[in-house]
Amino acid sequence: MGALIWLASYPKSGNTWMRSFLHNLLRNPVKPVPLDELDRFCLGESDADWYRQRSTVPLEDMSPEDFARLRAAVHRDFTEAFPDSVFVKTHNFLGEWHRQPLHNMDVTAGAIYIVRNPLDVVLSSVHHFGQPLDQAIEQMADETTSTAMTARHIPEFHASWSTHVRSWTQHPNPQLLVLRYEDLLDKPRKHFKRVSDFLGLKPGAERLERAIKFSSFKMLKAQEEREGFKERSSKAEAFFREGRKDQWREKLTPDQVRRIIAVHHEQMARFGYIPDDYRDAVPASAKD
Repeated sequence: MGALIWLASYPKSGNTWMRSFLHNLLRNPVKPVPLDELDRFCLGESDADWYRQRSTVPLEDMSPEDFARLRAAVHRDFTEAFPDSVFVKTHNFLGEWHRQPLHNMDVTAGAIYIVRNPLDVVLSSVHHFGQPLDQAIEQMADETTSTAMTARHIPEFHASWSTHVRSWTQHPNPQLLVLRYEDLLDKPRKHFKRVSDFLGLKPGAERLERAIKFSSFKMLKAQEEREGFKERSSKAEAFFREGRKDQWREKLTPDQVRRIIAVHHEQMARFGYIPDDYRDAVPASAKD
């Protein structure tokens, strides 16, 4: 039985990338781990099968309050999945939903949180969820954002991008590693090594390099093209699309950029995401 290590992020912020890196690092395979095996290594917090094992009624008949009450027990069940630490993917914000915690801290050892520029997050959301761009911008600012029940997943509660980021990062903790998506892109050796150090791993340089290579966007995209990926949304042509930063400069209008900054400027400023040429978009009251 092992304690949980949460792999946390707002949706479309690099969670699958991190799962692939860790799976390749820990398994140390001679070729990249198949994408459809990622869930054998890292559990999904919203995976409906775990909740079915605990529920006495069909999940389709359960209310959000029912799921909220069931979560702590399911998270305790997660600890029995592997003898050592258990990695669990979560897109939930760190807080309570229907007066119940979304993460059971009694069985938690730590967390890795990935934050990504919301100006790029919104573009990935458009492609993954099949939303109009302006609707995606509004949803990213909606404090009530959650997902619906499906055959494979119970509802998740995301809140807004800003609330999500603040909830996970506002209190520094030695058991929490916060990473910027852009830093992983720019300096993968440095920042993926931070991940292995945080977990107390001591992989050799060759093993670390291989895990970084096998989980690179180029490799993941090629794998999906050859083998497919069960986590691809039915509304998207591909799960792995571009994997670049600053795509927003090509896709967003100045008005859309300003709308996002106006709502999310506090957390964007914390992580260096407000572009110099848009600093006037920060509300005057926030500059005082």
